[in-house]
Amino acid sequence: MAAKEKDYTGTEFVIIREFSAPRELVFKAWTDPKQLAQWWGPRGFANPVCEWDVRPGGKIYDVMRSPDGVEYPMGGEFREIVPPEKLSFVCGALDDKGKMIFEFLHDATFTEKDSKTKLVLRSRVLRTTADANKYIGGFEMGMTLSLERLDELLTSKDREIFISREFNAPRELLWEAMTNPKHVVNWWGPQGFTTTIETMDFRVGGDWIHVMRGPDGVEYPNHSVFKEIVKPEKIVYSNGGGKKGGRGVQFVSTWTFEDLAKNKTRVSIRMVFPTADDRDFVVREHKAIEGGKQTLGRLEEYVRKL
Repeated sequence: MAAKEKDYTGTEFVIIREFSAPRELVFKAWTDPKQLAQWWGPRGFANPVCEWDVRPGGKIYDVMRSPDGVEYPMGGEFREIVPPEKLSFVCGALDDKGKMIFEFLHDATFTEKDSKTKLVLRSRVLRTTADANKYIGGFEMGMTLSLERLDELLTSKDREIFISREFNAPRELLWEAMTNPKHVVNWWGPQGFTTTIETMDFRVGGDWIHVMRGPDGVEYPNHSVFKEIVKPEKIVYSNGGGKKGGRGVQFVSTWTFEDLAKNKTRVSIRMVFPTADDRDFVVREHKAIEGGKQTLGRLEEYVRKL
């Protein structure tokens, strides 16, 4: 006789975690959709749709995508918000008709001491179905993995550079401009720079070796390795490079392509450095922030021609 499926209705999961970050930053990471999209879900998962209307009665709609391309839509709404102390919301997985197949009530409280924040997350199963119980059984592990990604996001704030720009162009066109070396050489780098590409093997594990040359003739060799590719949404690569004969710097760069509307796309770049000193060095010596903005400006000029 087959064993009876466990009914999780009424079950409460309690997850406690401490973050080395002020409470306001942790709370914002839970309420800013742009930040949520970076950590919600286990490692390797993406959130191409992340809509969190953070107000009582505000709706939640998120589409989480696994590394193998399977999508998991989620819906819900907020019940109570006390910035930066408490969040209460219900959410659950949706079927292909948009109906919930299970539902959680989440109560998240945030307390701060000595610039560290303690999160207590109480998650109670309000209702479920037998088919959904297998997913609920893995909830605690999945949320724990998500919070590990949140911890990484919070602790990288002083080590990162973030640049974003909106384009009046379809996402597919911008993806092509970023992934085809024949296009990349026409816009890569700040104003006045030129780029020569030795190889650009656009696949996970592939090498991208190129040399940038400034208006003064100084060369900047770079060697990148592609770590993650989610067409046409996300590219992650590790990079090592710098001024020829000078100090080299490594970082991990994440490019995201967000489809805002017809022929409108937001491109965001997030570079995370090993140390805050490395980040400050490229900002101070190489004007990395302004250079990144100019690079996206050149990309915009180029795609207009395409």
